[in-house]
Amino acid sequence: MGENQEKCIQITGSDEIAKEGNTTESSQTIINQTKMTHKANYMKWLKIFVYIIFILLGQAVATLLGRLYFDKGGKSKWLGTLVQVAGFPIFFPYYIIIATKQKTSTNNISQTEQQPTLLKLVMVYLTLGLLLAADCYLLSIGLMYLPVSTYSLISSSQLAFNAIFSFFLNSQKFTPPIINSLVLLTISSTLLVFQTESDGSAYNKTSKAKYILGFLCTIAGSAGYGLVLSLTQLFFNKVIKSESFKVIVDLIVYRSFVACLAIVVGLFVSGEWRGLKKEMYEFELGKVSYFMTLIWTAIVWKAYAIGCVGLIAEVSSLFSNAVCVLGSPLVPVAAVIIFHDKMSGLKGVAMALAVWGFISYAYQQYLDDCNKSKENSKSSL
Repeated sequence: MGENQEKCIQITGSDEIAKEGNTTESSQTIINQTKMTHKANYMKWLKIFVYIIFILLGQAVATLLGRLYFDKGGKSKWLGTLVQVAGFPIFFPYYIIIATKQKTSTNNISQTEQQPTLLKLVMVYLTLGLLLAADCYLLSIGLMYLPVSTYSLISSSQLAFNAIFSFFLNSQKFTPPIINSLVLLTISSTLLVFQTESDGSAYNKTSKAKYILGFLCTIAGSAGYGLVLSLTQLFFNKVIKSESFKVIVDLIVYRSFVACLAIVVGLFVSGEWRGLKKEMYEFELGKVSYFMTLIWTAIVWKAYAIGCVGLIAEVSSLFSNAVCVLGSPLVPVAAVIIFHDKMSGLKGVAMALAVWGFISYAYQQYLDDCNKSKENSKSSL
C-alpha cells in the first residue's frame, strides 16, 4: 500500500510539472505572437506613412507641373495625358534587381502560392489601363481649361464616387468616423469654389464654352477614377490576392503600358503630334525646360501611383482616395508659393478641415487594427 501511494504521488507530481511546462510554453507562444503582431502593425503603418507622403507630394507637384505646361505654351491635351502614365520605365531597374535575387535564391522560392491565370491578369490590366487612359484624358482637359483651385475642387468629388462604387463592389462599411471624414473632406474641397481667381489669370480669358467643357470633363474623369480605385481593390481581393511590392509595381507598370498605347493612338489619330515640334520651340521657358517639365511630370505621377495603389493594397480604395482629397487643398497653397497666387482665409479653413477629416479616417483605421489584434489574441488562446 505504501509503495502504491508513493507511485501515485510521483505520477501526480510529474503531471503537475508537465502541466506547468505546457502553461509556460503556451504563455511564451502568446508573448511571441503578440510581439510579432505589434511588429507587423508597426511595419504596416510605416508603409502606410510612406505611401501617404508619395500621394501628397506626388499629387501636388504633378498637378502644378501640369499647370505649368499649359500656362507656358503647352497646347496638346494628348501629350498632357501621356505624361500622366508614361513614367513606368523608371521601374525597370527594380525588375533587374528582382531577377538577380531570384537567380541567387531559386531554392527559397515558394511554389505553393496559387497564382492567377495569365488570362485573368491580362483582363485586369486591360480594364484598368483603358479606364485610366480615358480618365487621364478627361482630367487633362479639365486642367487645361479650369483654374487650379476649381480643378482641385471638382477632382475631390472622386471621393464621393469612390464611396458609392466601394459600397457596391467592395462591401465598404460606413462607420461614424468614416462618414465624418467624408463630410469634412468634401466640405474642405467645396470651400475652394468660393476662392476668387486673380483677374489677370489666363484662365479668366477662356471662353465660357471651354470652361463648361473643362467642368464636365473633370466631373466625368473624377467619377471614372473613383471607379478605377474601387476596381483596383476588387482585383487585389478577388483576383491577385497578394499585397507584395512586386505585385503593386506589376499593376502600375502593365496598366500604364496599356494606357500609353491607347493614348499614343489618340495622339496620332487626333493629329496633335504634328504641332509638338512647334510647341516645343515656342515654349516660354525654353526647349530644355519643356523636356524637363514633361519628364518630371511623368516621374512624379508614378510616385503618386505607387502611393495610391500601395494604400489600396494595404488599406482600401476609400482610404487611398481620402488621402488624395486631403492633398487637394495643398495644391492651391503650393500655387501661392510657386505661382504667387493670393492666399485667403478660405484656403486655411479648407486645409484645417481636410486634416481633421483625414485624422478621423485614420482613427477608424486604428480602431480596426486594435480589433484585429484582439481577435488574434483570442484565437491564439
